[in-house]
Order: sequence, then structure tokens, then C-alpha cells
Amino acid sequence: MSKDDILTLPSPPADARLRYGTDPNQFGDLRLPKGKGPFPVVMNIHGGYWRAKYDLAHEGHLCAALTAKGVATWNLEYRRVGNEGGGWPGTFEDIGNGYRFISQIANRHNLDTGRMVVVGHSAGGQLALCLAGHQASVKRVVSLAGVVDLQRAWELHLSNNAVVEFLGGNPSDVPEHYHEADPMRLNLQKTVQWLIHSLGDDVVPANFSRAYVEQKKARGEDVHLLEIATAGHFDLIDPRSSAWPKVEQTIVHLLQT
Repeated sequence: MSKDDILTLPSPPADARLRYGTDPNQFGDLRLPKGKGPFPVVMNIHGGYWRAKYDLAHEGHLCAALTAKGVATWNLEYRRVGNEGGGWPGTFEDIGNGYRFISQIANRHNLDTGRMVVVGHSAGGQLALCLAGHQASVKRVVSLAGVVDLQRAWELHLSNNAVVEFLGGNPSDVPEHYHEADPMRLNLQKTVQWLIHSLGDDVVPANFSRAYVEQKKARGEDVHLLEIATAGHFDLIDPRSSAWPKVEQTIVHLLQT
């Protein structure tokens, strides 16, 4: 199953660390392929149940692997629960500002913003789909083991009620936050969505993605599910894993459509 040593394994250095805001957590790591471009772009949003304990470093491996395939990657950091201003809505404001920053640096780094995929792992999957629900220009999203149903996350008390910390209360306390943040409740009619989940995931149950896809298909959204039998939660972001080629193939294919 999944090896969580990817969380501590040093990742290859980025080409540039760029700030999209003034807070210490408002930056991203940019990796650029060899050549002149223009380069397709992946904006990557790391997970960690929205908590400050986890940062972007461990997903540098995923980004470096994609960059080796000719894709520019923008690995985003953002304020999280435990940081000043983190939680809802500050965390999501950073996701939006980090996304819009790509267009500001596109000419300088020869980025093709017309070929872009937003990728998110675990809590980052929620943030990626939420971004698409609020930002019409997001056309392609890949959720990797995403926490894509916040009501269900609360019902199961995932990670010691992480969603309550993130949104500032339970659904009866702050119903408007759940309405704004929960991908299950958002309209993503204009976004191609791929949800990839490991059946052996013991951090976010695989049924989260399965139920999401079933409900969203019923609403007419362009949503697809890829379940991987012999993998765990962190295999999806680990280029050493047997699951990784399927993840990479899905992302690269989306960039070509």
C-alpha cells in the first residue's frame, strides 16, 4: 500500500519561488521544462486536511515528474488552519489569487494558459474543485483522493473533525460556508473533472469520489472516475508508485484536449 515517506523525502529544487501575496505563505514553486515553450501548465494544490502542519514540499516530486514530461508546474502554497488568516475564507482566497497569478507570469515564462489543469490531492482536491465552481475559466480539474464531500467528511469526523476547523463550525453552525466550499453542492457544468482514488485509501474513503461522480453525472456534469485497486492515499502523488503512470497519463491527456 501507500508509502508515506513521500512526505519527508527531499524533492528536486524548483526553478523559481514566486510570491503572489505579502503573507509568508502566499507563494508558489515554479518548475519549467527544457526548451522555449509555450508550455502547458499544471497548478498543483497540496493536501494535509487544510492544516498548517503540512506544506507544499512533499508534492515537489509530483511536479518534477510532470515537468520532466514537458509540463510547467506551479506548486501552490497557501494559508492553512493554524496560520494567521487561514481557514475559510482565507485559504480559498489564496487559492484564487494563486491561480490568477499564473496569467501575470505567463508571458515572462512562456506559459500556455489555454492548456492548463488544476490538480489537487486530498484536501487539495476539494480546493481544486471549489476553485472551478467559483472561477469560470478553470476548464480542467484532477482530484486525487479528494475530500470532495464536506458534509460527509463532517459526518465521518475525518481527521478529528478537520472540516470543522477549516470551515469554522459544523453544518448547522455555518451552513453558508458549507454551501460555498463543498464541491458536491457547486455547479461545475463547464469543467472537465477527473477523480482518481485508490481503493486501498485509509485516509479519505474511496466512496467519496465514487459518490461524487455518480451524483454529478446525474446533474449532467462532465465528470469521470478512475479507481486504482492496489494503491493507497499517497501513491497517487508518488512518482515511484505503480499508480503514478495512470495519474500522469490522465493529466497529460487532459492537457492535450
